[in-house]
Amino acid sequence: MSTQPLFEAEISPGMSPQEVMQLAALAEDAGFDRLGISCVALWPDTYQLQTLAATATRRIGIGSMVTNPYTRHPAVHAAALATLQEVSGGRAFAGFGLGAGLEKLGIESERALTHLRETVVTVQRLLRGERVDYPGDTVRLEQAALLRAPAKPVPLAIGTRSPKVMALAGELADIALVGARYINPENVETYRRWLAQGAARSGRAPDAVEVLPRVTLCVSDNEALAIDSVKRFAAHYLVLLGDAGPPVDAARRDAIATALEQARGWYFDLGRYDPPALLELIDAELARCFAVAGTPAQCAAQLRTILDLGFSGVSCNLAAVNRSSMYAGLHETLSGAAAVLKALR
Repeated sequence: MSTQPLFEAEISPGMSPQEVMQLAALAEDAGFDRLGISCVALWPDTYQLQTLAATATRRIGIGSMVTNPYTRHPAVHAAALATLQEVSGGRAFAGFGLGAGLEKLGIESERALTHLRETVVTVQRLLRGERVDYPGDTVRLEQAALLRAPAKPVPLAIGTRSPKVMALAGELADIALVGARYINPENVETYRRWLAQGAARSGRAPDAVEVLPRVTLCVSDNEALAIDSVKRFAAHYLVLLGDAGPPVDAARRDAIATALEQARGWYFDLGRYDPPALLELIDAELARCFAVAGTPAQCAAQLRTILDLGFSGVSCNLAAVNRSSMYAGLHETLSGAAAVLKALR
């Protein structure tokens, strides 16, 4: 009997705590298996919202997707996760990455890979109930142990676009999130090779790590509106990936990069400013290189194509439909996602 695919959802918490709780319940009702709350500097706190989401749900896994290793000491991460595991009845997970949006905090990350490695290692050990001595380069612990270590293991994920960090996921993580957004057979093979290199370092098989592609998902009965809602996402990742992204005429690529420089705000925040030129330069075909967007039937077809690349599931960064608020836009995407997941199972 074939196993049903696993689906994660991530919401960016640009709304009230009560609305986050409502969206968490809606994600569970839609059929998602795990729910991640984004960790964004100066936005509502991810761990507090995760605990609230756990109280508003019964089945769905709850965690960060993803948090950074700088703004919290690993002992603080571990204590928060132990609490979440207890509150949720064993549904906690945690996602770690190099972090984003930290410029306003004056945080420099020259030793980012070392810091991430040492954070993940020490969080894992603390969650296992160990008393930890760790004289690391960026993390130090002296005979540290959680007062209430969780009885059930907490899975840890690492999300990335980087070869070194993907290798680290292969070495240490339970879950690896492929962060490129541009998912094609060549990129998938590259990421799997990086992961296998890391797995070999720790002497385990690559298939010991659950590998999920990260996709941006925006669902609406209004196809054109869904496409417009993710054009800024597409421009962001097109410029970020450069030659590793889809082939685009050089003049058009330069024009998109120039327009993106005029944009303001986070690409996932409905309060952002998207220059009109950017919306004209990104058509539906290019938008769908980086996002699953459209009607429920169209999104199901796109996700099926991604699953056919050999994945056992998909991690969906939910994009809000351009409505009056982020809550309203995410509510629309989640409502449509229920039909998407039903079609895929």
